[in-house]
Amino acid sequence: MRQLRVNIFAGLVLVFTMLSNAYGITVYNESTNGDFSGSGLSPTSIPTLVEGVNQIIGTTGSGDRDYFTVTVPGNLRVTLLIEGAGTQSGPPNFLGFLGLQSGPQVTLPTNTTTAAGLLGWVHYSPTATDINILPALASAGNGASGFNIPLGPGTYSFWLQDTTAGTFNYSFSLVLSVPEPAAGVLVIAGLLMFYAFRRRPLARSKA
Repeated sequence: MRQLRVNIFAGLVLVFTMLSNAYGITVYNESTNGDFSGSGLSPTSIPTLVEGVNQIIGTTGSGDRDYFTVTVPGNLRVTLLIEGAGTQSGPPNFLGFLGLQSGPQVTLPTNTTTAAGLLGWVHYSPTATDINILPALASAGNGASGFNIPLGPGTYSFWLQDTTAGTFNYSFSLVLSVPEPAAGVLVIAGLLMFYAFRRRPLARSKA
């Protein structure tokens, strides 16, 4: 039930943020901000994320690895991770790799055979455009610990790569919102007001 509430709330956040340009920013674009680091021990630091949509754009392929870190402020949570339109991956499998580790580094070697040390990982493909892939990323598997959604405050490091020859674009949006309890208070307040207004005519009819 709690997960259902989180999913409903996350969906509402997505609709709201997509309708409001003020809530969407590009926090890093390789074409303008420079190539991401190719070392997990010294990832590129992205400015602190903000409430709403935080878009990250880059390219990978031919074994190019992109590593970057993000900081989720204490008053916010990551509720969605949306694969953006135009995200590509190479044939024949059309699968890119996205991994997540807690902290300022990705410490796994590039030739690792397990995901031990990662919070989670996911294979992404063009078929997942505009889809929330956070649940898939959060699932434990092949040694990854998994994590609960929403993803709480802290510093996190991402690892993206596509080993297929060529260059492939990717775009991902981290959607941040205030914690669920704050939204729950608003919902409860709204329900109480609705209930109060519904009771008023009944009270007058009894007079």
